[in-house]
Amino acid sequence: MSHIIPSSSDDVIDSREVIARIAELEAIRDGLESDRADAESDPEIGGVDPRDFQMDEMDADELKALLALRDEAAGYSPDWKYGATLIRDSYFEDYARELAEDTGAINRNADWPLSYIDWPAAADALKQDYTSVEFDGVTYWVR
Repeated sequence: MSHIIPSSSDDVIDSREVIARIAELEAIRDGLESDRADAESDPEIGGVDPRDFQMDEMDADELKALLALRDEAAGYSPDWKYGATLIRDSYFEDYARELAEDTGAINRNADWPLSYIDWPAAADALKQDYTSVEFDGVTYWVR
């Protein structure tokens, strides 16, 4: 079963997607390690090249980046395993606006005061409730 693959180009990432992708990649790695052990113990196979049983470099790099994200972000988010939202820094202002609309703090159909709200300032104020984390060289915000 394939899951959404979290990427540092995503505006919003759900921690459950990170958890699921880590599990997929670890299963691949563990399967290769098991295959290597089986091959090494089979006298009919002969010499085994360990490189034949390694994850490809892209998967290994992805796993490393996702594990680093998990290790950093899970400590800041008590909801990590239940679904914490990570918001890309460059998207945070849009996220703040959508959150204000979704929670009824503003009427999305109203012209006033929406055209007068200082959204960068509102987003900066909202960030006070979040912690920044790095994912593959990109800043995300989580709480």
